[in-house]
This record gives sequence, structure tokens and C-alpha cells, in this order.
Amino acid sequence: MGHRQPAADSRQPTAALRGGWRIATFTLWAVLGLTGPLFSQSPVRSPQSPPSKLPPVPARNGPLAIQVVYPALTDVVDAGDSSFVFGQVGDGRARLTINGQRVAVAPNGAFLGWIRISVDTLVTLELEAVRGSDTARLVYPVRRTVRYVPPTSGPWLDTLSVQPRGRVWWPANEPLPIRLRAAPGATVEVVLPTGERIPLSSDDRLADLAWGTRAFETDTTKLQRNMTTDRYAGMAVLGPIGEPGPLLGAPPCCPNLSPPAPSTRPTIEVTLGGEKLRWTWPIQSAVLTGPARLVAFDDDTARKGDTDGITVGKTIPSGTYYYFFPTGTRAEVSGRLNGDLRLRLTNETAAWAAANEAMPVAAGLPTRGAVVSSIRVTRSADRVAIRIPVSWRVPFKVLEEEKRLTVNFYGAQGDVNWIQYGPTDAMVSDIRWSQPSGDAVALTVDLAESVWGYRTRWEGNDLILEVKRPPRINAQRPLAGIRIVVDAGHPPVGATGPTGFREAEANLGVAKQLERMYRAAGATVLMTRKDSTPLELWPRIKFADSVNADLLISVHNNALPDGVNPYTNAGTSVYYNQPRSLAWARPVEAALVRRLGLRELGVGRGDLALVRPTWMPSILTEGMFMMIPEQEAALRSLTGQRLYAQAVYDGTLTFLRERARMQAATSPRP
Repeated sequence: MGHRQPAADSRQPTAALRGGWRIATFTLWAVLGLTGPLFSQSPVRSPQSPPSKLPPVPARNGPLAIQVVYPALTDVVDAGDSSFVFGQVGDGRARLTINGQRVAVAPNGAFLGWIRISVDTLVTLELEAVRGSDTARLVYPVRRTVRYVPPTSGPWLDTLSVQPRGRVWWPANEPLPIRLRAAPGATVEVVLPTGERIPLSSDDRLADLAWGTRAFETDTTKLQRNMTTDRYAGMAVLGPIGEPGPLLGAPPCCPNLSPPAPSTRPTIEVTLGGEKLRWTWPIQSAVLTGPARLVAFDDDTARKGDTDGITVGKTIPSGTYYYFFPTGTRAEVSGRLNGDLRLRLTNETAAWAAANEAMPVAAGLPTRGAVVSSIRVTRSADRVAIRIPVSWRVPFKVLEEEKRLTVNFYGAQGDVNWIQYGPTDAMVSDIRWSQPSGDAVALTVDLAESVWGYRTRWEGNDLILEVKRPPRINAQRPLAGIRIVVDAGHPPVGATGPTGFREAEANLGVAKQLERMYRAAGATVLMTRKDSTPLELWPRIKFADSVNADLLISVHNNALPDGVNPYTNAGTSVYYNQPRSLAWARPVEAALVRRLGLRELGVGRGDLALVRPTWMPSILTEGMFMMIPEQEAALRSLTGQRLYAQAVYDGTLTFLRERARMQAATSPRP
């Protein structure tokens, strides 16, 4: 997996404001590269690390030549006070210093350093490699993101913290939440074009942590946050401001949409100690009135046929995936912030989805009150299909428990007079429906065995819920007859190690070893790729679904976000998304730790494309870290690739044997 970075932010760096003057956050000494020592001695191994079982790093003797692989000259490091740098020096016998501080060099000449970085936007590193009488030097600039450092006195406003900004479409008389960061103890007001003043209140909160620290830092002391008094929040009912454009159709970036005149723009005022700071709030708004707007979703507006037919819904704007709306799903729009539409699912529930995947629906069609009616179950050799008629394609969500699937229909009422099971089938124990609220229907399917997989599709306005029959597993030969899709993660993208070894190559090497082991045990193995040809995520998922796979595993090797120490946070981990896959992820993680001798980072639930498929258990392994010289070298070797593959194989056997035991316990006795 490539160096983890947050989603791209389209906002341009804006200088923060103090007393009405713009103050850039860098200083001359940083621009000139006059930095102090940035590196501390990098330990080769953390005290918490178990003894490694990886093959030894091969020695490399050659001419000194310093190469920095990360950060590249084009990278902008987004970190707090420290981050990492890695590359190679050409000879494993060299002694390396960076700004006078010693950094360990592996026998193959690779190095990984953990650096301290100032708050300034430009830092110069001086690398020096020495071997006997030979010396190589490199002066290397490192750019980092602009970080606002508040002044010690007077009013100030962190302009990048002001939310929302841009273009807003909002219902009449519904207050719009406003949040920002400003001088503690100040009076903060939003001044609307009408002259109305909206006071913002101090919103004492814990200080924010970098997303990478929150997600991947294992040292809990670094996850602690102090209370801050520089956050403010409030609510304002906005009238029309400028011309944000149409709610639907044209994107909110149309060049012919000019910003409002200065006299009609709202401002934010920060007053402290007799000084006042005034800043024009970059927002344009339109008021939503009249009948509700209705949209239908389609993620293939270009009609290329290369999408998955799903529009993703989120619980907050630009948040993580939560809802999955198939093409044709109709929903009522209740607002919009820039490129995100707010959807009314029920009176209490809203979702956010991409506006460019929402097509206007003809006026006059109903926006709520779809009816869920009588249900029929159809059995086949490998699945059970449950047909659920609905008046139109309403938003829905499937929730999975160990032996239960619940389909929640939003904006609907139930009229399920009949539930026809058809011929007796032990797989489905019970189906029932309920009306938990006036505009939501819940359909619950209880199963005799733990969920193995399911999927949904629309046929007209009938939702088809297909439930996969678990494969019958032979306890003596658990892999016999199992259909497994093995995915070698990347390319495109992916991480790169200190000597330039690419993750895509490492992943493919491990995947081929795993393919061989699975086949020898009787499994049918299908590879998503067998060479270095780039393959996007959706075709990989579509392939696994199309071949009716029983299991899907994606092989990766790890990287960290900027600002997370690889010496204390590296190790092995396995990710899953659907609950059914956790039982597979755990034994694979245990086997990786046992075979590789690396620190256990544990199992994690991740919102990753290759573990989101619902038709089969699926996991994503992060066996080693590309940036760590010892582990990159192991992944280059056939021995290291086999160790990794053997661990995944062992964990898969453990998972399947347990499922065989459970099947034997629940099967009726003759």
C-alpha cells in the first residue's frame, strides 16, 4: 500500500490573519536552509519488537552515491514535528549523517531516518556518507505543508479552519452550522450582508490530531489531546449570497459564476483587547424553497460501462463510505455543500453523496411513501434469492450479523402480506419485517449458518437479495474445492522501498507463492493479475464476483502516513471490512506474526475497496513495511516471499478448519 495520505484538499494555502495583516508561516532562515539538527539517532529495532525471522540483508559494496527515495523533491510532507526519510547510499559499510546526526545504514546500503521538522515550509537536509577516505554529500530540500502558528497576542483567525466555505444550497429557515479557530477569549461574530450579527460561542474541545496519528499510531500517549479554547461554533440562517448556480445539473465550479460584490459578502470579525480583525467569508448561498427536489443516482453518466453501478453515500460530507446506492436509486435532496448533496432518507436520517452522480427526476413524482410488499424466496444450488417488491428504487442498507441480514428501506412503508419460502430449505430459518418508524421498513433474514456472503441488485423495482450458500468444507483437506481469488495489490501506485523496490513487484512475488501453495492443497486459484500491467480496483472486485469466488485475498505491504514513526509503529497487520471476514483475518494475522517474527499491529477494520465486496469473505494483508530496509530486502528474496505466503496459507487453513467444525456441529445427524 502506498504512503498513506489524506484525501486531496482543493483549498489553496491561505495566510492566516492577525490584526488585519497577512502573516506567512515561514521565515527567512528556513527559506535559506539555515536549520538546526533535525535527526536523532534512529534505532535499528524498537525494544518492543520480537526477534525477526526474516532472511539476513545481503551486503552491498559499491561506490558511494546518496539517493533519497522519500520524500521526493515533488512531495509535500504533511506531518507534525517529525517525519521519516529513506533511501540508499550505495555501500552498506558507509557511515551516514544527516545534519550531523547519525542514521543507521543497512548492509545493502539502505537507510531509514526519523527526523524532527520545524514548522516552516522549507527545510534543507545535509546528508553525508563516509567510507574510509571516500565521502559523498547531498544537500536536499524538503517541503512541508503550511501550518499556522498563532501569534502570542492580539486577535487572529485561522482562515483555513473556517467551515463551511464555497457554495451552499440550504433550506430556508434551517440554521447552517459554522465552525472556526480564532484567538482564545475573543469576541467572534459573523456579520451578514443585511447587517445582522451572529455571535459564535467558544467551543472548548480537544485539540485535533493528524489523521495518520489517529489511525496508525500505536503509542497511546501520543493519542492524548489537550483541551483547547481557540475553537468557536455557531448557527446562522443565510439568505441568498452571490450566485452559487443551480442545485442540480451544472457543477459548482462554473467559470461564469462570479463571486458576490464586496458589499454583499458576509464577514467574520474577531475582536480582542481593543483590536479588531475583519475577514471576508468566501461563501455563496442559495435558499431552497418549494417542493422537494428528487434525484436518481447514476455513476456512469459518460456511458462507458466501466463503473460498478454504485453511488457511495456518507454520513458527513466527504466522510467515509457507509451507504451504497445502486444505479436508479431515488432520493430526496435536502441541501448541498459544494460537491456533496445532502439526502433525506427518513425524518431522522440523512446521507451525503456526490452531486455529479445525481440526475434530476421529473417533477411530480412522489418523494416518499414507497411500499414494500409481499416477498418470495427462490432456492438454487449455490444461493438463495429473496425477491422484495418496492414501489420504486428507494435507498436501502444491508446490515450483517453472524447469522442474520437486515435490509433497511428508507422512505418506505411495509405492506408485506405474504412471505413465500417455497420448498423447504434449511439455509433460511426465518424472514420477518417491521416498521421501526413511519418512513422506514426493516426486513430481517435469519440463517441457519453464519453468513458467508450476499449481494443485492435491482430487477425493475424488485430488490433481489442473494444469499450465498457456504461451501462445504472437508476438515481433512480444508482447501479442496475452494475457489480463491488472489489479488496482488497495485499497480497503479503503491509504496517504494529505500533501494527502489516497488510494492507491486513484492506483492506479485508473494501472491505467486501463495497461488502455488493453495493449488497444491486442492484449491482453485484465480489471480487478478500475473504481470506488472496496471489494474484499477473496480475490475479486481468485479472479477472476484464474476467467477463466484469463495474467498478473496489482496496481498499488500505497508507504508505509513507522514509524521508516524516507523520504528515504533511498523509490524504486520490484516484488514477486513465485512463482519464475516474477521474470523479469517485473525488467524492470518497470528500466522504472519509467528512466521515473520515482526511486531503484531493486529487486525483492523478498514474502508478499503478490496475488502468491501459482500459476496465472499475477503481480507487484505499488510505483511511487511516497504520503507524498512530489512523488510524490503526480505521481500526482494524468494525466502522472504515464501515466509509471507506460508503464513497466509497457515491462517487460511485454520479459518477453514474452524468453519468445517462449525458445519459439522450444525449439520443434522442421520
